[in-house]
Amino acid sequence: MSTAAVTSARSGQVLADLIPASRVRDAALVLGGAALTGLAAQIAVPVPGSPVPVTGQTFAALLVGTTLGARRGLASLAVYALAGMAGVPWFAEGGSGTAMPSFGYILGMLLASVVVGALARRGADRSAWRTAGTMLLGSAIIYAVGVPYLALATGMSASAAIAAGLTPFLIGDALKAALAMGLLPTAWKLVDRR
Repeated sequence: MSTAAVTSARSGQVLADLIPASRVRDAALVLGGAALTGLAAQIAVPVPGSPVPVTGQTFAALLVGTTLGARRGLASLAVYALAGMAGVPWFAEGGSGTAMPSFGYILGMLLASVVVGALARRGADRSAWRTAGTMLLGSAIIYAVGVPYLALATGMSASAAIAAGLTPFLIGDALKAALAMGLLPTAWKLVDRR
């Protein structure tokens, strides 16, 4: 079977769909995605002048949405958010609850996971450039929710919230998109060779 035929046969799928379907699989994927996001949130580097650290959390959330698809990605990020709201210390820097000024980014991750998951189901994770675009769109959605929440939670002006909650993270987001550009299309190529 040619690569084009294999890719065509896999259209409408995300990477998680390649695992035999069952409720146990879906539950394990959802819980695993939540755990991955919680672990990645612990990779945190403080940003001087900002209450928001650089973390692996956003990358994990976008990766979860892309590999699991919109429905399971949303469920996974909802488990992550609800458990953190209930007191599990797995938000950035071991935080939990909703009082953190960075909680808006977590809400943005919920929405972003749906969008990147839906795009992945349409093949947006199959090539490097489409993957980069998908990750950058997901990041933009996270900021579209997180930065205004940061401004409201801290009383910052819009420009101060952008300076503290967006600008310092752009280089990191470009690096995360580049990493995804390598990981996701490579995973599909490996699957297609089987």
